[in-house]
Amino acid sequence: RGRARLTAWLANRSVRGADTVAATALEAAQAQQTALPGEDVAAQIVADLAGQILALDDRLKRIDKQISETFRSHPQAEIIESLPGMGPILGAEFVVAAGDLSAYADAGHLASAAGLVPVPRDSGRRTGNLHRPKRYSRRLRRVFYMSAQTSMMREGPNRDFYLKKRGEGCKHVQAVIALARRRASVLWALLRDGRVFTSAPPVTQAA
Repeated sequence: RGRARLTAWLANRSVRGADTVAATALEAAQAQQTALPGEDVAAQIVADLAGQILALDDRLKRIDKQISETFRSHPQAEIIESLPGMGPILGAEFVVAAGDLSAYADAGHLASAAGLVPVPRDSGRRTGNLHRPKRYSRRLRRVFYMSAQTSMMREGPNRDFYLKKRGEGCKHVQAVIALARRRASVLWALLRDGRVFTSAPPVTQAA
């Protein structure tokens, strides 16, 4: 607090000789030399932990760099990474989780593999009873969900679609999943056509 503020604080509480008491308290505080038991040991532990965290951080950066370099050697890396929100780390995870991309006959199969398409559970006369699938690739779903959540934070068609879904009454998670489903279709089309993503729709040329 300093002497002036401490004196005022004591005076407001009707302490006699507030100025003298403040000066004595500050003098005693400055002369304090008490060391707590284990203080040196604790300081060394903190220093060791800090060193380990820094070393781990450096190691993680090297791993991320290695993953990025390996992913960008993939023939379709440029296409995958061109989709907003799909960086090299998520792109690498997509390649690993999706496997052979030719195995997906259409965008629906890719979205279904990622658990982004509800499955019907109709019985008897009940129809339209849709539920979240139980069998799907959770890694693939994570890729599309995380990339969708990243992309909708920036201005552009992804955010516009997300806000549209929120305006229709969807909750946050529902809107992100709807966006992820749409992005699965976009990515599949990009990979099929061998072209990178652009915000402008492709021009269809007349035969």
